[in-house]
Amino acid sequence: QAQVVESGGGLVQVGGSLRLSCAASGRAFSNSLMGWFRQAPGKEREFVAHITWSGAINYADSVKGRFTLSTDNAKNTVYLQMNSLKPEDTAVYYCNVDGQWGQGTQVTVSS
Repeated sequence: QAQVVESGGGLVQVGGSLRLSCAASGRAFSNSLMGWFRQAPGKEREFVAHITWSGAINYADSVKGRFTLSTDNAKNTVYLQMNSLKPEDTAVYYCNVDGQWGQGTQVTVSS
């Protein structure tokens, strides 16, 4: 079981960028399954990106080419670099590490 802490959300204009961080503790990070999800007001939580134990990374079609997931195993941290942000990206972003959720961090994209 891991503890997960997220940070990096904020308010940004259309076309801007943010980098989200997710720090995990309590287990071997390099053996973890890690992913990002988001939930907009009035909508269900949806998949954004994840990395498998083998290192393969998958993205939702809506963010492919704009978002990049990366990891730093020495720091037990997973990142989500978000570029070319759109109003549709406005949501609470959640990190999941081996089934453990973070508290979420708010991302708001304004025109």
